[in-house]
Amino acid sequence: MSPTQPSTQPLTLTSNPAPDARSVRLVTRDGFADLDLDAAARAWAAANGFSGEAGRLLVLPAGDGSVAGALFGVADGRDGFSPLAAGALARQLPEGSWRFAGTPAEPELAALGLLLGSYAFSRYRKADGRAIAFAAPEGVDAEAVSRRAEAVFLVRDLINTPANDMGPERLEAAARALAAAHGAEVSVAAGDDLLAQNLPMIHAVGRAAAEAPRLIDLRWGRPTAPKVTLVGKGVCFDTGGLDIKPASGMLLMKKDMGGAANVLGLAALVMGGRLDVRLRVLIPAVENAISGNAFRPGDVLRSRKGLTVEIGNTDAEGRLVLADALALADEEEPDLLIDMATLTGAARVALGPDLPPFFTDDEALAAALAEAAAEVADPLWRMPLWSPYDRKLASKVADLNNVTTDGFAGAVTAALFLRRFVEKAQSWAHLDVFGWCPVEKPHCPVGGEAQGIRAIERVLAARYGGS
Repeated sequence: MSPTQPSTQPLTLTSNPAPDARSVRLVTRDGFADLDLDAAARAWAAANGFSGEAGRLLVLPAGDGSVAGALFGVADGRDGFSPLAAGALARQLPEGSWRFAGTPAEPELAALGLLLGSYAFSRYRKADGRAIAFAAPEGVDAEAVSRRAEAVFLVRDLINTPANDMGPERLEAAARALAAAHGAEVSVAAGDDLLAQNLPMIHAVGRAAAEAPRLIDLRWGRPTAPKVTLVGKGVCFDTGGLDIKPASGMLLMKKDMGGAANVLGLAALVMGGRLDVRLRVLIPAVENAISGNAFRPGDVLRSRKGLTVEIGNTDAEGRLVLADALALADEEEPDLLIDMATLTGAARVALGPDLPPFFTDDEALAAALAEAAAEVADPLWRMPLWSPYDRKLASKVADLNNVTTDGFAGAVTAALFLRRFVEKAQSWAHLDVFGWCPVEKPHCPVGGEAQGIRAIERVLAARYGGS
C-alpha cells in the first residue's frame, strides 16, 4: 500500500489456489466454437449472446444456482495493453476464490493485469467492499507481481490526490514515507534555502505559492554501486502562472506532479527489488501560483548551471525546475540519469495519452527501453533530439528562452532545453509522460497512471541485477 493510504484493492493475488477456487477459462472469439463445454454451459452462453468477445465475462451457473465458474473473452493476438486485459476480471468477477483454468499465454502479465485492474481510489468515498482472492498462475512469483502493482498504485494514489491534499509539503511527506519503508535517506532544501544552495529557478517558479518550494533529495544503496539518478517534475498544481491557463486547462493540473509520482514509483521498484545501484531521486516540488511576487514573462532567471533563461511563457515552468535539478544531478556524473515529467501538450498531440515519448542520445539505452516496453506491456516510443531545432530556443537578452516562438515540435524543443543542463552524465533519457488514463482500460480506471516505470525497471534489473 502506498504511504498516502487512499486506495483500495478488492483483489489479492495468492500463491496457491483455495480448495474451493472456481476457474476462469480464457477464450477467444475464433476458438469459442471448438471450446470443450458441456451442453448446459453451451446453451447458457447462447442464451446470453456470448461467443468469446474480448473483454466480456460470462459467469456460469451450477445446478444448484451457485456460481460454477466463468468464461472470459480475450483478444486473438498480442496488441498494446492486451496482455493486461485480465484486469477487467477484477471488476466483474463475483466475490470468492478464483484461478485460471490452464495457464495464460503471458502468465506474469495476466496476474499483474488482475491486480492493476482491481485498483480503486477511495480516499474520499467508500469502496464497494468486494473481496476476491485469485491464485497466481503456475510459475509466477505472486510477491514480485504484487510489488510491481503496489508501485503503480503509489503513482496513481499520488496523482489522484487533489492539490489541497498533495501540495509540496505532502509530496515531501510521501517521499519520506517511502524512504522510511526502505531505509533510504532524505534531505530537503525549502524556501530561501534554495537560493542559498544555488537552485534559483526552483525558487522562482514556486515562490508565489502559500507552501514553500523545495527540492526533495532521496538517496539509497551502496555508495560505491553504479549511480542511477531519477529526476521527477513535482509541480503540484499549475495555474500557468501569470500566463494563466483557461479554466478548462486547469481541470487536470493536479496531475502536473506526475513525473515526481512516477519516479517515486520507480524508486519503490528499485529499492523493493534490491537492485545493486546507488539510487538518487531528486524532486523539485512547487506550485506554479499567482501572487505579487510571481515570476513574469520577460524575466531573466539565472540557473544553477550558470545559464541565463529568458521567460517567454510562465506556463513552461516545468522545464525550469527540472533544469536546476538536472544540473545538480549531473554534477555527480551519474552512470544513468533519467527524468520524467508531464511536460508538454505537444507530446500528447504527437502520440496521444497512452504512448509516452522518450528522448535519448544513447542508442543502447534507446534499444533497451523499446524492447523492455514491448516485453512488459508498458508502452514507450522514441522521439528525436533533433539538434537543428535547438536554435529555436535562442534569446536576444539571455543564453536561451524557455519556449520557442513558432509552436512547432514542442516536445522536441522542451527535451532540447533540458539537454542544455546535462553534460557529465554517462547516459541520459527524458520521458514526457501524460500520467493520466482518460478512458477506462481493463487494467486501469480513469485517473492517475504510472507510465514507463515497469519498462525502466526491466532495463535497470538487466543492467544491475539485485539480491
